Amino acid sequence: MTAFTELTEVWRSRKHGLKREKLGGLARREAWWGLLFLAPWVLGFLGFYLLPMGASLVFSFTDFDLSTGEMQFVGLKNYTRLFIDPQVRKSLLITLRFMIFAAPIGLAWPIATAVLLNSKNLWGKRVLRTLYFLPSIIPVVSVAYIWQGFLNTQTGWLNRALEAVGIPGPEWLTSPAWIYHALILAGLWGVGDAMIRTLAGLQSVPTEYYEAAQVDGANQLHTFWNVTIPMISPMVFYNLVLLVIGLFQYFILAWILGGPQSNPAEATLFYNVYFYKQAFSYSSMGYGATLAWVLFVMAMTVTVVLFGTQKYWVYYSGGNNNV
Repeated sequence: MTAFTELTEVWRSRKHGLKREKLGGLARREAWWGLLFLAPWVLGFLGFYLLPMGASLVFSFTDFDLSTGEMQFVGLKNYTRLFIDPQVRKSLLITLRFMIFAAPIGLAWPIATAVLLNSKNLWGKRVLRTLYFLPSIIPVVSVAYIWQGFLNTQTGWLNRALEAVGIPGPEWLTSPAWIYHALILAGLWGVGDAMIRTLAGLQSVPTEYYEAAQVDGANQLHTFWNVTIPMISPMVFYNLVLLVIGLFQYFILAWILGGPQSNPAEATLFYNVYFYKQAFSYSSMGYGATLAWVLFVMAMTVTVVLFGTQKYWVYYSGGNNNV
């Protein structure tokens, strides 16, 4: 090897080294810029989620009076109180009972409306999709007051419509037997976001699957059950998880329609309502934090169970069905 060749090789190695060093510096700068743009979210998560969760966990081991600010460490006293507090059992049973009725309806209704609004022969479906989605962006407090007037026993539009066709209107908001029907009706008015997600799942189903089912002689019901449902099952699973978590956190509609006394006859004393009353109405923040953490554990447990069952009924077209 000549001196010129050696010099050329040294120059090339130094050139490649400088290039690699330049690329490494560029990657580091990009990483810093990425962290900079992520910083607001990280700071928000720490300030508004993680730190309050840590503080509430500390509060759950104390007797913290919110009105006076006095705090006294009591250990596991708040947790043992849960097992002897009859209102905890009552509120939890009310929540679970409502969930048993509301979850299947809240899961099936977006599917039914999405299938209807995905029909090729439906006139004005784009306008109908918009109209059906709009209530989901209305604040829940406004929704509660709208339905409070709509379901009023004496002046509500629904009872007046029923009386016009000879059907006596029930006492939606003053009868323990009808209050849950009223809450479910009000909740169905705001499932437009779940409908949109399901509609997106329906429109992503490959048409060749329907053509193959038609060639095999399958009717519409068989096609829907054996083709449509498996293909949109990831979206159904996503809606189910959000629905279950939302039902565990059910509060605003029950609080506004039932009031502080959880009328009628404490039928609207949901777990979250009882937690709110303990923490903010009675200023017992320590016990309220305990109720909040028990709620978190219950919701997390059910969510983990749901994720464990998805491998048996959720189909992912990419082939990864064991997530």
